[in-house]
Amino acid sequence: MITSINSSFLEYKMTILRNKKTSNSLFRQTMNETSYLIAAEVLKHLKYKKINVQTPLTKTVGKDLAQQVILVPILRAGLGLLEGFVKFLPDAEKGHIGLYRDEQTYEPVEYLFKLPKTKNKKVLVLDPMLATGNSSIAAINLIINKGVKIKDIFLVSLLAAPEGIKNLQKHHRSLHIFTCKIDTKLNKNKFILPGLGDAGDRYMGT
Repeated sequence: MITSINSSFLEYKMTILRNKKTSNSLFRQTMNETSYLIAAEVLKHLKYKKINVQTPLTKTVGKDLAQQVILVPILRAGLGLLEGFVKFLPDAEKGHIGLYRDEQTYEPVEYLFKLPKTKNKKVLVLDPMLATGNSSIAAINLIINKGVKIKDIFLVSLLAAPEGIKNLQKHHRSLHIFTCKIDTKLNKNKFILPGLGDAGDRYMGT
């Protein structure tokens, strides 16, 4: 399942991110701001339960999360989507998955994997650039191996390539994917076109 997150304001922010003239500091600021917009939409799709609450005047019924949430950015670029989710869910637990792409094979190489206890929790994997999909597939496989069911995983991206979507759905057909834009294609170096370049490098200023 794919959920598209879009609005004219989000397109405005995306244009700043795409522009090669955007400075690293403005890129980082804009990515953080965009993460708020994305998080607000993704969090609508979590399950909620009714709870009783005491206001200053009387008792009423409200809502709480039905499951605890674990936020898992794929390093480094995933950190660019983390801020918005942390602002809305300050008590959410965090995991980290470190993967880098082998420039010869384009396959992901794992260098870090830390995850808190996952039982009965929702895992949000943050991967801004869904290019080949290989890093997302590797990350999701690591999480599934910890006992998490695919129904309890969301994959959140900023941009996606059709090739990455197809690859991800081939391996995890029932995964719920969120993205702001499905771009045209991958180039010969497996970067998204038109894309925005290397999100990790631009966000970190490297």
